[in-house]
Amino acid sequence: MPNDEQRFSLLLKTVSTLLGPAGCPWDQKQSTLSLKKYFIEESSEIIAAIDNNDPENLCEELGDMLFLLILMAEINKKAGTFTLNETIRRINEKMIRRHPHVFGDGEKGTEEELEKQWRAIKSQEKGKKRN
Repeated sequence: MPNDEQRFSLLLKTVSTLLGPAGCPWDQKQSTLSLKKYFIEESSEIIAAIDNNDPENLCEELGDMLFLLILMAEINKKAGTFTLNETIRRINEKMIRRHPHVFGDGEKGTEEELEKQWRAIKSQEKGKKRN
């Protein structure tokens, strides 16, 4: 039975095939802008599955969202703007940076203190982007 990494690789291959020369015309013509409405739709469907306490449907909707995320990343890769690898690297670095109480020498603190710390780190990151 394939593990998570193998299944993820299979999904990447599926998206690559859909976008490739012998792929699907609908997928091939999509853009970041054209996919926007599907992200909104899938987000709503995820929320509905949560509200309905329907784990089977939640699993399906999360899969739909994952497909869209990979599709959008691959479209941007073809456009030369960024890659899925870059997206994964950046989110991993961000999560490590924003959890110094787990990955660094920060103290765990209360939930409120951790939320305050998260906001402070996020604000600092946003400030660096503007400079």
